[in-house]
Amino acid sequence: MAQAQGFGRRYIKAFFKGFFVAVPVTVTFLDRVACIARVEGTSMQPSLNPGGRQASDVVLLNHWSIRNYEVQRGDIVSLVSPKNPEQKIIKRVIALEGDIIKTIGYKKRYVKVPHGHLWVEGDHHGHSFDSNAFGPVSLGLLHAHATHILWPPRRWQKLQPTVPPERKPLQNDQE
Repeated sequence: MAQAQGFGRRYIKAFFKGFFVAVPVTVTFLDRVACIARVEGTSMQPSLNPGGRQASDVVLLNHWSIRNYEVQRGDIVSLVSPKNPEQKIIKRVIALEGDIIKTIGYKKRYVKVPHGHLWVEGDHHGHSFDSNAFGPVSLGLLHAHATHILWPPRRWQKLQPTVPPERKPLQNDQE
């Protein structure tokens, strides 16, 4: 009986040691390297959630790739909503700092994206709360780069950076 108690104590002690190592490592990984997220809504159709409300895509969000704010036109990114800091939104990068973009319904017809900012839009125009509603977005609001669709299995794929030809910037200072 005493031997069983000793085994039980060792087991519990080993469990807690492993637990107190695994939790910080896991939290750090999810915060700094990558995590997964379910995409809700229709703003990124047809790229994400093409079936509408029937199924939500689950994407891999890579935090590591944007740690130096290195994004390119066409990347799908997760960012903190400029209007509600408790909400994360997912949009496509249309223009980078220095680009001049023709807007869709923004208060100015043409906008030069300021230094340290991006112009982001949803793929489903008219059903997206994006830069056309709130203007250029600070790079500091970037959360992660969406790199793959993980769920549903039939949609598993790498997300390619693409900008629709009609949404390409008109001019760029850096090029």
